[in-house]
Amino acid sequence: MNDFIVGPLPLWAEIVTAVFAVLGAAFAAIGSFGLVRLPTFFRRIHAPTLGATGGVWSMTVATIVYFSAQGHSLFMHAVLIVLFVALTTPVTTIFLMRAALFRERQKHGEVPPPAPSDQGPIPPYHG
Repeated sequence: MNDFIVGPLPLWAEIVTAVFAVLGAAFAAIGSFGLVRLPTFFRRIHAPTLGATGGVWSMTVATIVYFSAQGHSLFMHAVLIVLFVALTTPVTTIFLMRAALFRERQKHGEVPPPAPSDQGPIPPYHG
């Protein structure tokens, strides 16, 4: 069986990997701070979503560069993770927001009124 780790990375690959790993960690930290610091659920939901997406993209670039330089061939397996996160994160966020908006409207909380498309057909204008 071949040992995948052959030796040290070239300097350019170490720098690119380090920059994108730190950038991904920064995105995740900013998303976490936004989750803790923002006052309401409706404001709070955006920070971790954007942080997770940006963090995953950055970490994926770091992973692709690291394993491509280490194995001397293009390593694209990590792109599957990005595709999964890019598809599931927005959908999950939309479902969470709609559920929270529905519950808040039931409690007569301070939320925007329903959109005209949610209320049925628009009556004709008789000017």
